[in-house]
Amino acid sequence: MKDIALLIVDVQNALVDDKPFNIDRILMNIKKLLDVCRSNKIEVIYVQHDGEKEDNLEPFSKGWDIHKSISPKQGEKIIRKTYNSSFKNTYLEEYLNSKNIKELLLVGMQTEYCIDTTCRVAFEKGYKLIMPEDTNTTFDNGDLSAKEVYQYHNFRIFKNRFAKVENIDRIIQEISNYSKELL
Repeated sequence: MKDIALLIVDVQNALVDDKPFNIDRILMNIKKLLDVCRSNKIEVIYVQHDGEKEDNLEPFSKGWDIHKSISPKQGEKIIRKTYNSSFKNTYLEEYLNSKNIKELLLVGMQTEYCIDTTCRVAFEKGYKLIMPEDTNTTFDNGDLSAKEVYQYHNFRIFKNRFAKVENIDRIIQEISNYSKELL
């Protein structure tokens, strides 16, 4: 699984502190996946959104920091962005190419913004995407509940069109089984 990476998008204090849908479960699942990826030497890449001055995601503010429950270890890549896409005006694609990464485990926030855009752009660029269930989240938006947004995007848009959307435990088992085969 040398050609796969875990891409953690915008799991930053300000967003987590605003209590999006199912956040405790989402953080627990991302942490579980993160631990498995690290123990199986799968590349971990964080994407961090830079907000405007005095925004809750203003660079180097408390809200901008990556949430402590899944904080990067020394040597793990952090790519900063200013758009919904993790690719636009960043060096993410060049970095993935330099590591020969062809497949992404995509997790993070917000489902209908940065996750959706990153998913579609990655797909368009030829990356294979895996989106474990209950590893992305969002907020109520006035028209739909966050749960409805999550379910619609994950199971009506992403699944089988742009990504493999599957139970996280099954994905973790696949990673573990693959690593055992290499021994």
